[in-house]
This record gives sequence, C-alpha cells and structure tokens, in this order.
Amino acid sequence: MSGLWLKFLALLSMMVDHTGMALFPQIQSLRLVGRLAFPLYGFLLAEGAAHTENSNRYLGRLLLFALLSEVPFDLACRNVFVYPQAQNVFFTLFLGLAACEILKRFMQSKPVWSFAGIAVLALLAEGIQADYGAFGVMTVVAFFVCRIYPSRGTALFTVMNTGFSLLNHTMLQLAAPAAAVPILLYNGQRGRPVNRYVFYLFYPAHLLLLYLLRQWFIG
Repeated sequence: MSGLWLKFLALLSMMVDHTGMALFPQIQSLRLVGRLAFPLYGFLLAEGAAHTENSNRYLGRLLLFALLSEVPFDLACRNVFVYPQAQNVFFTLFLGLAACEILKRFMQSKPVWSFAGIAVLALLAEGIQADYGAFGVMTVVAFFVCRIYPSRGTALFTVMNTGFSLLNHTMLQLAAPAAAVPILLYNGQRGRPVNRYVFYLFYPAHLLLLYLLRQWFIG
C-alpha cells in the first residue's frame, strides 16, 4: 500500500468521523471509523519529516493551514466563529513536525536538550488545547523514532493510545490501533503524484461544508 492510498484512507476516515460529529451524533459507528484518521496522519507526517527536502517550508504549510482551518473547525465543532478553548489538528501536526525536526537536528549532539524541547512542544499542545494535545505530538514522535520498524511504532502507539483513552474516558479511541493494519501494509512508496494542497484544503473545506449542511438541514 503506497503513501497515497494511506492518505486517501486517512481522509476518508476523517470525513466519516466529522460527518458523524456534525450531522449524525447518534450514530457512534461513524465516530468509531474516524479513530483511524489521526494515527494514519501521524504516521504519514513522520514519514514526511524523514524525507522532506525543506523542513521550514513544510512547517510553514502546516502553520498556514492551521490558521486557515481554525474558523471552519470552530464552526463545525462548536457552532461559533471563534472558540479559544480548542484548536484544530493542524496545530498538533505542526508541533509534531517541529518535535521531529528537533530530533533530526539535535538528538546526536544534544540529547537532553532534544528531550526537553519535545516536552515543551507537547506541553504547548496541551496549553493551547490542540486536538489530541500532548498525546498527538508524542504519536508523531513515536512513529518518527520507530519509522525503520513500523511494527514497533504501532505497538508503542497502541500502548500510548490505551493510556490516553482510559485517562480521558474516551472508549471509542481504543479502536485507533486498527490503523496498524494499513500502516504495516505500507510499501514505502509515495504512489502516484497528487498535488499536496488537495489534501490540505480538504480539511477546512469539508468542515465548512458540514457546518453549512447542518445549518441547512438541522438549524
């Protein structure tokens, strides 16, 4: 399974999850399917961090879309234009990529400072209440550290996810390790080239569409 197929699977899972959240909150199976999305995106981001030719540009793209997505995220999730108590997942991915960059640049020469930097980023994710918080940042780091041995990465994610689910009383999240199946089927190939902005733009666009559909049909 190529990286492109993993992206499509993550996108589909996310769309099903958000459709359930915005339009059919009573259908829990839709949210269950959605648990695959974040570990897949975390794995793909770790792969991207390992192979990117321009880390600063990559970070810039994530931050740009974090800012662009915040209003659609707040509208779809909270029904208001601005909701400071929660930030969209692009902020989590931005901080996760920044943590990977710290590992790439300083792990060999300054390991203690590397761990400290990652801890600060994880705490920042909690502080701004980004989607998945510190757990989200550490998920990306876990996949990045274990990228040569994906089975170890998925095992580590499973342990972390279990703790996160129990601490936050989110039993649906226990389904997330099912993402290990497509991750372990990944063949290391990018797949057919598709403009990356299609995937970036889909996130705010589908959230805005779901908000409008909810206003139209439900009010």
